[in-house]
Order: sequence, then C-alpha cells, then structure tokens
Amino acid sequence: MVDVPPGLAAVLPALACPHCGTPFDPDGGTLLCARGHVFDVARQGYVTLLAGNAGGLTADDADMIAARERFFATGHYERFHAAVAGAAAQSPAASGPVLDCGAGEGEYLARAVAARGGTGIGLDLSKPGARRTARRGPSIGSIVANGWERLPVGDGAVGAVLSVFAPRNAREFARILAPGGLLVVLTPTGRHLEELVGPLGMISVEDGKVARLDGALHDFELIARDGHEWIMDLTAEAAADLVAMGPSAHHGSPDSRAAALAELARDGTAAVTASGTVSVYRLRAGAGAGVGSGVG
Repeated sequence: MVDVPPGLAAVLPALACPHCGTPFDPDGGTLLCARGHVFDVARQGYVTLLAGNAGGLTADDADMIAARERFFATGHYERFHAAVAGAAAQSPAASGPVLDCGAGEGEYLARAVAARGGTGIGLDLSKPGARRTARRGPSIGSIVANGWERLPVGDGAVGAVLSVFAPRNAREFARILAPGGLLVVLTPTGRHLEELVGPLGMISVEDGKVARLDGALHDFELIARDGHEWIMDLTAEAAADLVAMGPSAHHGSPDSRAAALAELARDGTAAVTASGTVSVYRLRAGAGAGVGSGVG
C-alpha cells in the first residue's frame, strides 16, 4: 500500500475535503475526512481531490508537460521564475503554505518555496503535471483539483497564492488566504510572443487584461506591479516547445507549425519577445474569512 508521501503530509493541515470541507487525517495510503470521505493517494505521490466530474475542461497532457520542462531547462524564462519567486517571498512562511493554482509541472512553485521557505501546494487538473510536481521534494504536496470550483483547502489556510498564466478563482483565493495573505499574478502583455502569434496562429492576448484583473479582484489591494520584457533568441526546437507547452498546442497542425518555425529560425535562431506583468495583491482587512465556506 502507498503511504502518504512527505510532501502531502507536510501540507495536510491546509487541505480540506472537497465534499464537506472538513480536515483530513492520513490513513495508510488514503486521506480520510471526519465525515468518512476517502481519497486514495496515487503511487506517483499525488492525490485527486475532485468533488465531481471535471468533464469539459481541458488539462495539460503529458506532451505539454514534457515540452514545458524542456523549455524551462533552457533558462529563457528565468526572469519570470525569479520575479514570481521574489514576490512570493514577501509573504512569511509562518502564514501557511504557498499554493500554485494551475501549477503545471511545479517549476514556479518550487522556486517560490525555495525563496520563501516553508511548504507549497501544487494544484492542477493535469495528472501528468501532478506527477511531476509530486517529485519536487518533501516540502511540496501535489493535488489534482478543479481550479474553477471550490478549492480543497481550508479557510485562511495558505499564506500566498500564485496564478501564473492561469485563470483566477478570485472568490476562492480570498477564502483560502490567511489575513494579509498575498496573491501573486503573472499575466502576459499584448507583446508576449508577438513574433510567433501571427505566423503560427497562436492565441493572442486581449487588450486591457491587467485592468480587468484589477477590477475582478474586489477583495484585494494592489501593493506592487512590475513589468518584465526581453528578447529571447530561440532555436527552432526551443520555439516549438514554447508553442507546445501552452494552450496553442491544441490549435493548428504540427506540420504547419514546424514549417513556420523552421522559416522563423532559418538563420539559426528566432528573436521572440517575452513580456509579462507581475502583480502582487494583499488580501484586504476583513476580506476572505468565511467567504464561500458553505459546503454540503
């Protein structure tokens, strides 16, 4: 039988049953809540905490996770990784784990935990991503969950939340953050990957994204915002992984993408813009406590 791995055990006090919201106790290779709901820990070290069917939502597949790992290994996104980790480190580890909602393979979360100390929770709907996050070390727990629904986390249980190029469940972020907790959001600008968007038919970034972000986060106050932009010199292989690791992987044909990338990098590399905004928000005083806490 699989025992609860150290990473999950480390963050277990912050987790809650997705059905009833009560805490968990480890029971051999399962998590057992006070009302008898049982969740098996996978042999790869993660646990699936879904209250219902997540059908209709598209999760990253194994090829997307592998492409992201290869691209991150090139170091081209180092500035994004460092910026998010530095922002998360402003929240003390004693306030609770850092949770990455849409953690993918766990790189941003691992960097944040290393910079901040304490523990981290990687939450994603992707099982291939969860398997990789579960291997990030004994201070990181990995869970499969639907980031659009009630999160399987206790009220006020985490000290920081990361949302990196991912949808934001603002109401739930407010509920799970400890008083004064931080929300760190990385959003792309309209110039992000602009050299690839047209030739490859990639999904573009709509105008006014940051302004809409501020408007949606009613329970938060903006405390810092920094823009990050640079030119990446990408080989055709690196550019292919960059496209394949995101939502544009589901659009267009692989053959047409390969031909377009070969043309862009015909001189050996292609100059591609990386451009994003890191926004840091603090939970407003009096917000969050008990928000959306009713569970059946």
